[in-house]
Amino acid sequence: MSLLSGNPQASVGQPGQSATPSKGLYLESYGCQMNLADSEIILGSLAAHGYEPVETAAQADVVLLNTCAIREHAEQRVAQRVRQLIAERRDGRRMRIGLAGCMAQHHREKLLDEIPGLDFVVGPDGYRRLGQLLEAGEAVADVRLDQHETYADIAPRRGEGVRAWLTIMRGCNRLCTFCVVPFVRGRERSLPPEVLIEDLENIVAQGYKEVVMLGQTVNAYSYGDVDFAQLLERAAEVDGIERIRYTSPHPADMSERTIETLARTPKVSPYVHLPLQSGSDRMLSAMERGHDVDQYRRLLAKLRDAVPAIAVSTDIIVGYPGETDEDFEATSAFMEEMNFDHAFLFKYSAREGTRAFKLEETLSEDEKGARLQRLIAEQEARAARINQELLGSVTEVLVESKAKKQEGWLAGKNPQFKTVVFDPRTAAIGELVKVRIEAAGSHTLRGRQV
Repeated sequence: MSLLSGNPQASVGQPGQSATPSKGLYLESYGCQMNLADSEIILGSLAAHGYEPVETAAQADVVLLNTCAIREHAEQRVAQRVRQLIAERRDGRRMRIGLAGCMAQHHREKLLDEIPGLDFVVGPDGYRRLGQLLEAGEAVADVRLDQHETYADIAPRRGEGVRAWLTIMRGCNRLCTFCVVPFVRGRERSLPPEVLIEDLENIVAQGYKEVVMLGQTVNAYSYGDVDFAQLLERAAEVDGIERIRYTSPHPADMSERTIETLARTPKVSPYVHLPLQSGSDRMLSAMERGHDVDQYRRLLAKLRDAVPAIAVSTDIIVGYPGETDEDFEATSAFMEEMNFDHAFLFKYSAREGTRAFKLEETLSEDEKGARLQRLIAEQEARAARINQELLGSVTEVLVESKAKKQEGWLAGKNPQFKTVVFDPRTAAIGELVKVRIEAAGSHTLRGRQV
């Protein structure tokens, strides 16, 4: 069973034993961390129906692709992959092939017509019905959105590693004009804190050292009288968890109480991914982001005052309909002013069903591409400069794996979620070790264990 999300070698779930003869499930996941976490829910749900993960599609009774709908390119990639799987389906073995997740929800029943040989599609709120859907044995689409579905009673089936995903809320209420998420994942609903703390205790018992709290606007978490700040405080009280991270918060939902909690809770890593999308007030208003440039500037200043060691990353969209040269230059200048450690940079991709879909595009793909390449070059230089300032410093690294290129070296993340590869002395995967930084590039720090 393979899991694809920028890393074709990543996986969740391990073959196990069941009381009845198992059926093989091959699962690929595309997109964000929410999809990775949903894949673990799918594995947990289907385990109750006798499905066990297998290593290749050829071994499977069911092949399932858990999909993303954020950008058109992602959907095209998935469509190409599923057609390849259908073409490779062996004669005499009728493995069932399906699509799950946001792309399935986005295009719904028409996928069954557009991709001959596709057997089923299931949206993000249909995973608990997957077992029954597969037993039905017919081409079917289960794409009902359920404002109450949280999967709180389904135990995720997590794979090996040092980091665990913990979905604390589902859906989104923000309705940014460019974003399809509220239409494919529904409205916000949070899981009970008692369920989350119990799951966190299980995460510790399973040997994980770091937990990543997930939500489309994760800091909007609210259940009864428990808000996001209180949930962080409760999570930090769980013995055995070394690091707590969260993604992705929305600038408009970052409360003073949350900032205070970040400042006085050492287990919460000094790293925040804070999506900006544009450095132009005109574009932010058109996108209906719910904040302006100055509000973002003041928020980031508060975060850096409260947590001086904090690293900050962001999301930027170039080429939104109506973006002028002045808007683009404002984004470039603001990124330099904010001094982001890292940025995820994208060309605008029109998504059917969003409010921006009806807008006429005002830039060609070449123009959008040129703007994107300039921002990438500027950010690469910025990140290299920031990382160069760390030369000679000592940082704590949670060891995750062997280094890919350096024989005998190890790799992991520091508290600011920067990748560190290092020459070890006594370190082992899963341990926290100190590393002195001796070299730095835009994306990676290099050093030796001290």
